[in-house]
Amino acid sequence: MKILLLSNIEASHTLKWANSLIKYDIDVYLFGLGENIPEGYHHKVNITNVKIPNSTKSQTDGAFRKSIYLKSVPTIHTLVKKIKPDIMHAHYASSYGLLGALTGFKPFIVSVWGNDVFDFPQKSFLHKWILKFVLRKADRIYSTSKVMANETNLYTSKEIGIIPFGVDTEVFKPITINKMFDEDTLVLGTVKSLSYKYGIEYLLEAFKIIKEKLPDKKIKLLLVGDGILKNSLQRKAKELNINNDVIFYGSVPHNKVPEMYNMIDIAVFPSVWESFGVSNLEAASCEKPQVASNVGGFPEIIDDGVTGFLVESGNPKDIADKVIKLINDKSLRTKMGKAARKKVIEEFNWNDNVQSMILEYKKVLEGRNK
Repeated sequence: MKILLLSNIEASHTLKWANSLIKYDIDVYLFGLGENIPEGYHHKVNITNVKIPNSTKSQTDGAFRKSIYLKSVPTIHTLVKKIKPDIMHAHYASSYGLLGALTGFKPFIVSVWGNDVFDFPQKSFLHKWILKFVLRKADRIYSTSKVMANETNLYTSKEIGIIPFGVDTEVFKPITINKMFDEDTLVLGTVKSLSYKYGIEYLLEAFKIIKEKLPDKKIKLLLVGDGILKNSLQRKAKELNINNDVIFYGSVPHNKVPEMYNMIDIAVFPSVWESFGVSNLEAASCEKPQVASNVGGFPEIIDDGVTGFLVESGNPKDIADKVIKLINDKSLRTKMGKAARKKVIEEFNWNDNVQSMILEYKKVLEGRNK
């Protein structure tokens, strides 16, 4: 089977899909637009990269101008003629999905990622039309969560398949590491980019409350990630007088993320919005209890009171109250952590997700050959 993936080459999700499909003896061809091809791709992944410098990206969301996408359509046509793929699978409907739709190739599969259905169609009538056009051209459409599937159905009457973007539970698991903190220091943390949607400012405000209510406990806040809000968040930490206990660690390669989660005792995700929540699954797979906003896809992967706590979005006091409950009850942290990993193994195991996608590929091809 030959699969042509149209996706952001620089995204860790793309790398994960491509490398995983290779393991199942699928010929993977990847087309994308990006400045550089990151390390980590399996040598058997055939990559076509139309190099686009960062200077051509918009300042607001990092998206490429649509004109650049359109200019690459002839390149994809040439690639299709050369490799003769069995299936074209576009990840992210509003960009690579548009490219795939314009080629007219069949069978054509689209996976929605989040912003392409929640934000993109809200920008203008034209944006909404583009999304509807792409979904109309797709033979199959997939989402990683029920909430995102429901949103996608606002723009198409087609059935949306749900295949979670899970985690490799043999990579994300409890491991013994050399911690950067003393054994008696309890660490709160998150692995997220420092951008508006992830609500890190509310986590800083919650941490201030926690420090005031538990002055005798050694507690640190570990923020792993980088982004446009880094400077303002560092200023906010200083204004709240918690900067000595907040570590802005910066971004790390994806293969270092399991190590980061094993540095953390309680994972906190105060997002304003999330279409799914892969980071939550990674933390859960490492047996970390978590406190997360009751938004988007989070309720689908967090059993409130069992694997973690769901809190009101944008409410530092609610975050602080639930975190303090976990701080004061080690047995609860352990119980929730084990329940969280069990749920990931049973429902969000990445290998199962990949096999589900391959089964869908086979169904598409069987339907084409009838």
